[in-house]
Amino acid sequence: MTVLTKEHASHARSSVFPGRLVHHATRWAGGLPGPTPLRVVPNHHVSLPGWSGTAALLTGLSDPAGRTIISVPLHVVAAASDTAHSAADIPHLAALVDRPHHTVDRMVFRWCVDPSPLPRAGEWIDCDSVRLPAWLAPFGGKALVVFGEDGRYLAGVGIKRHDRFVHEIAVGTEPDARGRGLARRLVAEAARHILKSGAIPTYLHDRGNWASDRVATAVGFTNTGWSALMLSDSPTVQ
Repeated sequence: MTVLTKEHASHARSSVFPGRLVHHATRWAGGLPGPTPLRVVPNHHVSLPGWSGTAALLTGLSDPAGRTIISVPLHVVAAASDTAHSAADIPHLAALVDRPHHTVDRMVFRWCVDPSPLPRAGEWIDCDSVRLPAWLAPFGGKALVVFGEDGRYLAGVGIKRHDRFVHEIAVGTEPDARGRGLARRLVAEAARHILKSGAIPTYLHDRGNWASDRVATAVGFTNTGWSALMLSDSPTVQ
């Protein structure tokens, strides 16, 4: 188990990381970025099944100053440390964890402890319900969903239950239902639900996804300059 030093805790406090988020970072990314630009650490958790039942194999966090921590399985940490000396080297780590055709994605990492008081929306439905689209099934548990008057699915939130400290929100809206504020209301309601359960809600998205940026900002998930790094879900086309 990785232990946070006083130095790491100081970095967390300076970035206003809630305590539960620090605990999550320790488990998920092997710790927090330190004073050096890039640090590779062993993390046995990345070899274990995650929220979707599959292992992450590589995870990381970058702070607002660009300092990065990357965690990998113990058996490749030496090779990974020899390979990665700067941010430009990080993509090469995918091959070391047997995912040579995957990319290492960098996502905007946001969290919220005081969601905007947007009106409630949606109802909680089992993720494996035939009423829901296939993308919600892997989340497990219940999804927060809005249906139209005709009973058709319009928008929904799935929750990635990483651990007892952090639950990540993912939202999707059907093209013909966009522009109604459904995503914002669903994300706000899901965030309130997660906070009530004792966890911190997080929200990740691609840096160029401006629709997600607007939703997150409207709900109270401020962009503080942190990034999360992880392997892509699918390999790139060869």
